Amino acid sequence: MKLSPRDAVGYFAKPDPKRAGTLIYGPDTMRIALKRQELIAALIGPQGEEEMRLTRMSGADLRKDKALLSDAIKSQGFFPGPRVAFVEDVTELLSPTIIEALTDWQDGDAHIVVTTGALKATSKLRKAFEGHPRAYAAAIYADPPSRAEIEATLAKAGLRNLSNHAMTDIEALARVLDPGDFRQTLDKISLYKIGDETELTSAEIEACAPVTTETEVDDVLNAVADGRTGDLGPILKKIEGQGIDAVALSIYTMRHFRALHAAASDPGGASSGIARARPPIFGPRRDRMTRQAHNWGMFKLENALKILTETDLTLRSASRAPTMAVMERALIRLAMLAQRR
Repeated sequence: MKLSPRDAVGYFAKPDPKRAGTLIYGPDTMRIALKRQELIAALIGPQGEEEMRLTRMSGADLRKDKALLSDAIKSQGFFPGPRVAFVEDVTELLSPTIIEALTDWQDGDAHIVVTTGALKATSKLRKAFEGHPRAYAAAIYADPPSRAEIEATLAKAGLRNLSNHAMTDIEALARVLDPGDFRQTLDKISLYKIGDETELTSAEIEACAPVTTETEVDDVLNAVADGRTGDLGPILKKIEGQGIDAVALSIYTMRHFRALHAAASDPGGASSGIARARPPIFGPRRDRMTRQAHNWGMFKLENALKILTETDLTLRSASRAPTMAVMERALIRLAMLAQRR
């Protein structure tokens, strides 16, 4: 039977151990691994591996000994409970061996879990699982997780008390982080909220989110956009000491002001424009940039982009002027422009 992405969410969370097997395939190995872990844990429980109810083998192992899978399916362990025979990194060459084991499967045998890369619709392995009355085939795509998948992951992490803004921020994180980093971030938030029954806030999510280089220059960008010229000197010295050069700072500043200009130009207003930004902007940073876009307005932001374009050309030219001094001068001009009403 073929599982749709929507049905797969519920199935991986609560699979039927009396089914013959599950084929998980797709181009993203990390997503495949996470889904496989979720499925096996749901089938045999947290103690299943310790109780030797899980048999692992690779495609290479099965090529060397074609009886491995059949033996694992039929063998009975000392501990009672559902069993799983897991084969990873399978290729189409192993289709006859796996199909034979699937055909011979009977009630009481171990559940077969097979993982592989992307498969064509003509794949014999895929057709076997899709056509079997008691087996499933699930394609895992490299798309951002759906709302249902995010909610299921939140529930597993023990995070249930979220504000609307917090849920929006979690969805934004899911779109910009790879699946492994996203899962680790939710685990970190869950640990952060242990014993705290209050509603999860955007600020708490931002505090637990992975730190990027762009986060490190946020202090500079906010000082400029808020017109705080007196704060620029000390912050720039700190940034320079961290190894961020003038060209990189120019790129970050240009990106920030382009996002503000797009938001200020949005027909629905600055809030609507920030919500449309890609990559998504979340947490307190979203509120700050919404305020900045509203305060600057479209026309002042156009002037700011002209200043930044001129600065970028100077930095990339053969000019002998100290690059950080050139960038600092541009940032001061922008901060002074922000003060004008």
